[in-house]
Amino acid sequence: MAMSMPASTANWHWKNKNVTSWARAWFERELTTISIDGEGSENVSVTSVRDVEGDVELGQRKSKLITIYDCKVQLEWSGTASDGTSVKGKLTVPEVSHEITLDRLSDYIYEWSLQTESSVAVDALYAFAKARIPPALEAKFAEFPVAIIDTHGKDLTVSAEPSRTGTPVSTLAAPTHATNSGAAASTAKPVPAKKVAVNTSEIVKDAMFMAAAEDLYSLLTDESRIPSWTRSAAQSIPQPSSSYSLFGGGVKGKYISLVPGKEIKQTWSLQSPVWPPEHEATLTITLNQSSDSTTVTFTLDGVPKGMEDEVGRNLEGY
Repeated sequence: MAMSMPASTANWHWKNKNVTSWARAWFERELTTISIDGEGSENVSVTSVRDVEGDVELGQRKSKLITIYDCKVQLEWSGTASDGTSVKGKLTVPEVSHEITLDRLSDYIYEWSLQTESSVAVDALYAFAKARIPPALEAKFAEFPVAIIDTHGKDLTVSAEPSRTGTPVSTLAAPTHATNSGAAASTAKPVPAKKVAVNTSEIVKDAMFMAAAEDLYSLLTDESRIPSWTRSAAQSIPQPSSSYSLFGGGVKGKYISLVPGKEIKQTWSLQSPVWPPEHEATLTITLNQSSDSTTVTFTLDGVPKGMEDEVGRNLEGY
C-alpha cells in the first residue's frame, strides 16, 4: 500500500515556484499607492510602473521558505509644485533584491530624471520628490518578500496542520511532524528562538505637520485611519499592553503607554529586515502643538548596531 510522504520529509527537499508575473502585478498595484503631500499645495506620487525586469521565485529547502529575486523597477512620478506647475519625471531602481532588502548587502540606488522644464518651484518639488519618495518605496520593498510568502508559501510547504499566513520571512516555523497512523496529533510547541544580547543605538527624527496634535495622534493609532498613510493593512487598539501591527505585519509590537494628543510609547520590532530573535526597540512619539503646527519627535531606542542608517531612512518614511 502506497503511503504519503511525511511533512517533515517532504519539506526537506528543494522546491521552487516562479512568481514573476504575480510580482509584476504586485509592484504595479502597490507602488502606485504612494502619494505624499508637502507644505501648501506641493505633492508627489508614483503614477505608474513602466517596467519590472528580472525573475522572482520562492524556494523551499529544509522546511524553510526563501525568497529569490533581483528586479529592475522603472517608475513614472508626477507632482504639483508650490506655484501650481504640473511636474513629471521618471525614476529607475536598478536593483530590488533579496540581498538588499533582507541581507542589507548594499543600499538602494535611485536614478532620477525630470521631464518638466526647470524653474525655482519645479526644482524645489524635484528635491522634495528625491527626499520623500525613496523612504516610501523602501517601506513597500520591505513588504514584498513577506507578501511572496503569504501568497505562495502554502503552495510549497507540505504541512501536517492548517496553513498559516502572515509569518515573518526568516522565522517561518517548520510544520509539525506527521504522526503515526492512529496516533494522537502532536501538541508539542516549537522551541522559541533564544534571545541574544544586542548592542544598540538610539535614533531621533523630528517632523513638523500643519495639523492639530489630536488629529495626528488619531492618524497614528486609529486602526481605521492608519492605512491612509501606510497604504497597507494595520491592527491597532490604542490601549496599554495591546498589540499592534503596521505595514501588513512588517512592524509589530505592543503599546506601553498613551497620552492622547501628547505621547505614544510602544515596543517596536521589524520583521523585514529581520531583527535578532525576540529583540524589541522602544519607540516614543511626542507631539508638541504650537499655534499653527505640531512638531512630532520620533525616538527609537534599541536599534541594532549596523542598522542605524537603514532604520533611520525607514523611520523618516514612516
